[in-house]
Amino acid sequence: MQITGNHQMARIVRHNDESVREGYIRNGGKEVKLFTSALKAFQCNNRIDFLRGRIIGRLECGRTQLEVSEELGIAQSVISRLWQRFQDDGNVSRCYSTGRPRVTTPNEDRYLAVTAKRNRRSTASDLSRQLSSATSTTVSRQTVYRRLGHIGLYARRPVRCIPLTATHCRLRLAWSREHALWTPQQ
Repeated sequence: MQITGNHQMARIVRHNDESVREGYIRNGGKEVKLFTSALKAFQCNNRIDFLRGRIIGRLECGRTQLEVSEELGIAQSVISRLWQRFQDDGNVSRCYSTGRPRVTTPNEDRYLAVTAKRNRRSTASDLSRQLSSATSTTVSRQTVYRRLGHIGLYARRPVRCIPLTATHCRLRLAWSREHALWTPQQ
């Protein structure tokens, strides 16, 4: 069994089958010792990649997906997905990504930003409804709030008091000066 990694060839030289505690791979000219978990991962990944290669090879030879699935004992949907991935980007290995996929695309994020900047008084719920009607992508109010927060647009609370006029300020200052020396008993 051989793999290529870091432009070097590695292959399993010897190991104990079921009682595998350690195994050895020959990497270049050196024999490297692998313990149980590393050895199993090495074997498993190579076996899976080899099987994927066999599947793609048979499909490229002109066999149907159904023939390949029956021959290898694998569901036809798996064969179909693998073939589709191979045709899309020429790769059969899985791309691992962490976390949940984003609901909005970068274009939809830009749409939210532009809409929010055009109408500064619109709420996150309003923007969510506008995005849903424009792109048929349903997002929550909280998602809109986060997307706008990433570009620096945050909600501000309106002032709840009536602004003071110059006359109010003058009268309040006069009152405070007049009562500055009062004691708590007065």
